[in-house]
Amino acid sequence: MRSYLQSGLILKKGDVSPGLVKDLQQDLRQLGYLGRGIDGDFGAGTERAIRSLQHDLLHNDGSGKGDGNAPVSIVGYNQGRVQEVNGVLDQALGVCLSAMLDDPGFPKLPSDPHPEQANKRSLEAIRALSVLEVPLPFLLAILMQESGLCHFQVPTPKNADNFITVGLDRGTGEEQVITSRGYGIGQYTLFHHPARPEEVDEVMLDPVRNVQRAIRELREKFDRFVNGPTDLADDRVAEQGRAPLRTCKFTPDDSARFLRDCRRCMEEAGKYNITSGQTHLYDGASGVYKPTQYHGEIAYTGVPIRQDIPCDWPYATRRYNGSGTDSYHYQTQVLLRIVEGIV
Repeated sequence: MRSYLQSGLILKKGDVSPGLVKDLQQDLRQLGYLGRGIDGDFGAGTERAIRSLQHDLLHNDGSGKGDGNAPVSIVGYNQGRVQEVNGVLDQALGVCLSAMLDDPGFPKLPSDPHPEQANKRSLEAIRALSVLEVPLPFLLAILMQESGLCHFQVPTPKNADNFITVGLDRGTGEEQVITSRGYGIGQYTLFHHPARPEEVDEVMLDPVRNVQRAIRELREKFDRFVNGPTDLADDRVAEQGRAPLRTCKFTPDDSARFLRDCRRCMEEAGKYNITSGQTHLYDGASGVYKPTQYHGEIAYTGVPIRQDIPCDWPYATRRYNGSGTDSYHYQTQVLLRIVEGIV
C-alpha cells in the first residue's frame, strides 16, 4: 500500500508532509515525470510532474512521434478517473499512478545503488572510446552541458535521488506537455513515453551506446546543418561564408592533437564579453542574447570569438541544440567549458 493512498488525502504545492511527498516523488521519478529530486518538498517541480502525468492520462495513447510507439498507452490507466490538469494529487490520480507502477508492462526508469561508482565507470568507458568522428573536448563539454557527466543522480543528505539522469523538454510553451525526454549521460532522446524495454536495457543502462548516439548526432549536425545540404548555420554564414567545412587545424596523422587539442585553439582565439539584451547573436544579426526558459539573465565573460577558432565545431555544437536563442547560449557555455578546462 502506497503511503499517499489514503481516503480523502490530497497533496498539493506547498504541503508539508515530507514522508508522503518523498514517496510520491520516488514514484513520479520512476515513471519518468519528475526530472530530478526526491527531497520531500512539494514545490514547483513536483507540481509540474503531476500536471504532466495528468496530461498524459488524458491524451497520451502511446502513438509514436517519429521514433516509434510506446509499449503502453497512458490513457489506458485513466479509466475516467482523472478529468483535469491541476497539479494536485488526489486519490483518483493516486490509483492511476499505482496502476502504472504495478504493471510489469510499463518500463520503469533504472536507478543504481552506487551511482558515484557507476558514473565513474561510465566516464572511463567514454574516455576509452576511439572517437575519430567528433572532437573529444567538444563531446565531453556537450555531455557536461546535457547531464553534468552523470549517468545517474548522486544522493545527498537532503535528496535521495539515485535514478538515471533525465532531461525533460517542454518546448511547446505548455508546461504540462513534455515533448521529449533525454536519458543518461548522453541524454538519449525519446519522443515517446514510456521507453520500450529494449531502450532501457540496451541504451539507458549502457553509457557507451547512450553516448554513441550523441556522437552520431553531433557528426550529422557538422556534416549537414552547418554548411548544408540540409540547412545552414546563420552565424557560420555570417562569419565564414560558404567556404568548405573545416574539421580541424591539425591533420589526422597528428593523433595527439587531431580533434583533441581544442583547448589550445580556444586559448589562442580572441575573447569577448556577452551582455544580456545588448550583444547581438552575431555581427549583422537582428537578435540579441536574452533570457529564455532554459537560460536566465546572463553575462558571459572571456568567450572565445567563433570566427577565430580554426574549425566549424562551434557552429555544429550550436546546431546540436537547435537554431534559436537557446542554441547560442548553449554554444557559448560549451566554448567556455573547453577554454576554462572544465572538461
